[in-house]
Amino acid sequence: MTQQPTMTKQPQQVDELLGRMSLPEKAGLLFHPMIGIGPGGTLAAADPDAGLLAAEELVLQRRITHVNLVGTAPAADLARWHNHLQDLAASTRLGVPVTISTDPRHARSANPNTAALAGVFSTWPEPLGLAAIGDPELVWRYADTVRREYLAVGIRAALHPQADVATDPRWPRVLGTFGEDPELVSRLTVAYLQGLQGPALGPDSVAALVKHFPGGGPVRTGEDPHFRYGAEQAYPGGRLAAHLAPFVAAVRAGAAQVMLGYGMPVGTELPPVAFAFNHEVVTGLLRRQLGFTGVICADWGVLTDACFRGEHRPARAWGVEHLDPAARLRTALHAGVDQFGGEARPDLVVDLVRGGQVTEEQIDASAARILRDKLRLGLFEHRYVDPERAEQEVGNSAARADGLAAQRACLTLLRNAVPGDHAHLPLAAGLRVYAEGPLRAALSPRWTMVSDAHQADVAVLRLAAPFERRPGQIEAYFHAGPLEFPPATMERVRAIAATVPTVVDVYLDRPAVLTELADCVAALLVSFGVDDSALVDVLAGQAAPAGRLPFDLPRSQQVVLAGQPDTPFDDPDPLFRYGHGLTY
Repeated sequence: MTQQPTMTKQPQQVDELLGRMSLPEKAGLLFHPMIGIGPGGTLAAADPDAGLLAAEELVLQRRITHVNLVGTAPAADLARWHNHLQDLAASTRLGVPVTISTDPRHARSANPNTAALAGVFSTWPEPLGLAAIGDPELVWRYADTVRREYLAVGIRAALHPQADVATDPRWPRVLGTFGEDPELVSRLTVAYLQGLQGPALGPDSVAALVKHFPGGGPVRTGEDPHFRYGAEQAYPGGRLAAHLAPFVAAVRAGAAQVMLGYGMPVGTELPPVAFAFNHEVVTGLLRRQLGFTGVICADWGVLTDACFRGEHRPARAWGVEHLDPAARLRTALHAGVDQFGGEARPDLVVDLVRGGQVTEEQIDASAARILRDKLRLGLFEHRYVDPERAEQEVGNSAARADGLAAQRACLTLLRNAVPGDHAHLPLAAGLRVYAEGPLRAALSPRWTMVSDAHQADVAVLRLAAPFERRPGQIEAYFHAGPLEFPPATMERVRAIAATVPTVVDVYLDRPAVLTELADCVAALLVSFGVDDSALVDVLAGQAAPAGRLPFDLPRSQQVVLAGQPDTPFDDPDPLFRYGHGLTY
């Protein structure tokens, strides 16, 4: 592997490097497409069906120096792939190293648009679970673990944390937030940043792209702005400031980069166009009002249409759909965007500059910010990683133990059975237990399992929060729609609960309506991405539930529909209030 000459992280180095770059090389800096990994850590071939280009085309032909890794592999293979990619970058005229980014990889949720399964990485609760624990020190330790594991395989940019305030329970992205309280979201976002970046961005840091500015929570229909029907963000309560608060805190804490949301504001003084094209939001709010000087990145796929496994995916160019990709790019650049996620069209930048529609000085300003972060991260001096060290660091026993302890701690006990009831937690030894699915294997070492609820002393069930299954390969991953359990689910639970005292744990990826459930079961817990083994430890009393609700739980869907999507805690009488949680 050929090392490049050492470059210091001084402002003049940015100017010197920028002065040597051609316009196409500068244009390449402005794009941040997705990339796959090949078998054994090799560079993957192009995958047109998934819209992925080969590394050689991205780096050598399009001069791309930022990529978003999709897919996973053993840690050593991830490190080898990273090194092969850096070899490719080192062979270019200026040898600018590639910055590798990823969506979150340390929890149990998997949505190819938003997060990956932990796999070889240590497994922690979802961000909502960290919010249920509510401890900034724990969030710092979590982010520090993420940092060390990412560094080991060469990932130097995190497409997280998600600093959105979850003010609409229907929103499919609530799972990735720190909940409904702007103050808690702000504190935990800062702790997360400090764990990822350290005191200042440097060679041991992972740069954070805090998202989704100016806050993705107040969705008018409760849907997600990945899709046109969820594009509108509304502020009927006049609470934009509540959603900006975590970003204010993040900027003050030194966030390196900020990712813009897909949404478009409606019913406000802001222009009704998506945030990536909104000068008042990008330059007015983020640059001038908040004083942010780092890289501003548009969320993925706002310029060009795409096709995924035969399914058409229109660009998320809400409000400017009538413009062609070049005009959208010009609008976003004039709004103040530096970089475009999920896109690989430097040719459009070159054409705009040569056609006089965008100045090269404007491209230079964005390119300089992007190069500055590469230098601060020490990518020129430390181009490669060690596959053997990656195997030792990623998912090591200490990190896995910490992640499992956090999973136990985030379990939130909403209602316990009365003492003396077989369902009273912690469960007594020697009970006969009815359970279903994989949970049976986790329970069996501690209790006697029975296959008929009529023969049991207690039943233990795990449910997922309700959602409406959507069609399509993309939409199906977003859990949207009503928050109430369907009748068939409730009939089954009521039948079991009428037969035997029943303990239910609900995986909350959104604030579900648990009113009927709470009325019929003996003990009720909620969790936020917890392994069966962690739940069993808490049921057995090996650990006590320590979580507190990171949002209000509504009594009905009607109450949710009557609320204001931008206003925290506007439910006058929730079933369980924010901060509720019992313990042993």
